[in-house]
Amino acid sequence: MSSLLIIDDHPVIRAALKMMLGALKDARDRPVFTTILEASSGIEALQMIHQHVPSLLVLDLNMPGLSGLDFLSRLQREQIPTRAVVFTANEPRFYMERCTRVGAMGFVEKTNDLQELRKAVQALLSGYTYFPRLDTSTVNLSSVQLDEQKMIDTLSDRELSIFQALARGVSNKEIAERLHLSHKTVSTYKTRLIDKLNVKSLVHLRDFAQRNHLI
Repeated sequence: MSSLLIIDDHPVIRAALKMMLGALKDARDRPVFTTILEASSGIEALQMIHQHVPSLLVLDLNMPGLSGLDFLSRLQREQIPTRAVVFTANEPRFYMERCTRVGAMGFVEKTNDLQELRKAVQALLSGYTYFPRLDTSTVNLSSVQLDEQKMIDTLSDRELSIFQALARGVSNKEIAERLHLSHKTVSTYKTRLIDKLNVKSLVHLRDFAQRNHLI
């Protein structure tokens, strides 16, 4: 028997995942998960993991306070023995490799049918990993887009997270509150991003994100 922790700041998504994954049965027609826990933030999830040590996690990357990548890095450093499936709306081209580096064993886009997540969970329970096969063809990408992808790859996980937030129009103040940073630190990140991505303003930053399917 296994235990599951669902980590997502949207209660409707948590409820849907709990219903679907709670219905999974083993070969003897018994529930796969004896316990299903929920957390709305990375900080809350860390407390639950230390207390319950669930065998499987399903988590989003965009969470208040502690992002999914920061959360997975923390688990990796602490050597907590649990398997994680990332379930996110973030673009896999830019996030899948980052997730594998911090220990994720599965990656599913939220735009997919929920059955895709079901397959990922079953794969991990059977001892396998589950990642989408990305189209590596560059035929349809312009030289500009290829250069921009290389720029994005140079960003740290935190820089990429703040880049997406800024591109969505989130204010410096709100970003600072979400990530528990100072307003000055967020401003420094913004200046650094504009420089690293070679854009002139936040408007161009948003265009950059849209071209690369980051928002």
